[in-house]
Amino acid sequence: MGYARWIGAFFGGMAGGFFGALAGYALGALGENLFDSGNDNRPTRSNAAEGERNSYLMSLLILTAHIIQADGKIMHSEMEYVRQMLRNAFGKQAEVQGEAILRCLFERRKQLGENEWNRQIVQICREMASAMTLEQRTQLLALLSEIAKADGTVHPDEVEQLKFIADRIGVGSAAIDQLLNLGENSLEAAYKVLGVAPDASDDEVRKAYRRMALQYHPDKVANLGDDVKAAAEKKFKELGHAKDLIWAARGL
Repeated sequence: MGYARWIGAFFGGMAGGFFGALAGYALGALGENLFDSGNDNRPTRSNAAEGERNSYLMSLLILTAHIIQADGKIMHSEMEYVRQMLRNAFGKQAEVQGEAILRCLFERRKQLGENEWNRQIVQICREMASAMTLEQRTQLLALLSEIAKADGTVHPDEVEQLKFIADRIGVGSAAIDQLLNLGENSLEAAYKVLGVAPDASDDEVRKAYRRMALQYHPDKVANLGDDVKAAAEKKFKELGHAKDLIWAARGL
């Protein structure tokens, strides 16, 4: 899918020293499993499959670094959520490696300055739009939305940047309102999840659910590994819960 080219371009300015080592480490991992805890029994995947998976996770880390700093500060709760996500899904080694990469990205942002950082984020998002499937991009946004929600409050600047990313990776900013309402337990939130008004017809509601069910189906990201698929399964269940709330209210 050509991930290595644009990840290499992003880290291209990290010449020498630790940043140069990070770039080599990230790209070198395309031939091995960057997020392998070393103590599981997963079957060996091809280099191409591992390259796709690792590059997807590097994409997540790059955009995570952007979202965590969207409100101008690095919240402990958000960092802890990322650590826990990496640890639970990919093992302790992934937690350590992922946090190290994130902190390097924070420093990289300082070095570049906001204008150049944002310019590179835009370029990366454009590459993601052409390199990833719609379902992979949607799941990426779902994970970023969970990180933004980790401190219990989604700052308006975080919402703005989530929508900024959503538009530039070709998913559309409306997806953010849907994702931020996933997991809620109200009928109002359920309608927002499906992206339809409460006075929409039953046929419109059914069509909206079928469209989202196809886009969010875990099998669509199964090629990225069981852990990424498991995260998608959680979102798919939350989508099902939103549907059940609406169906019950309408007697469908």
